[in-house]
Amino acid sequence: MRVLVRLLSALLGLAVAAGGALLALEVGWAWWQPGKAPLLVPWQRWKTEIADLDWSSTPVRIAAGIAVLAGLVLLLLALGAGDRAVRMTDPADGITVSTSPRALARLVGLAVRAEDNVRGASVTASSRRVRVRATSRLENEEQLRPRLLETVSAVLDDLPLQRRPKVSVVVDSPKDR
Repeated sequence: MRVLVRLLSALLGLAVAAGGALLALEVGWAWWQPGKAPLLVPWQRWKTEIADLDWSSTPVRIAAGIAVLAGLVLLLLALGAGDRAVRMTDPADGITVSTSPRALARLVGLAVRAEDNVRGASVTASSRRVRVRATSRLENEEQLRPRLLETVSAVLDDLPLQRRPKVSVVVDSPKDR
């Protein structure tokens, strides 16, 4: 979601910059050639067409509806792109501590990959859930999964997390097939 908000804000910034550059070009052209037609934008024709509109006309209502919908979409996107930090217990009043989900996933991943008979592991983490997908050639899921659950639990116990995330561990092994 953050990527979408960043993309939209970059596009909005580019649009504002392009509009400002176009306005500067038009003003410079009008100062340099006062009696000539506009450079790129037909301002005079737009001015007469807009002057004929009133607040209850259909094009004004459609434009207002589009503006309201665009604003609501941007508001929902901004609200959905909240802080994804994993909160930890505060060491003192006025001090807050948090870590990123990526850092939490790295800590758990390092511990899981250090276990015996683990060939590889992918870990995704958030403040609510830690998911581990490990691969092993020598042990099946029944043998390795409890040990990995213990390892992940030990890592999470060592961290001063405000809220303990749920843990799920899946082991892919050729022995299970």
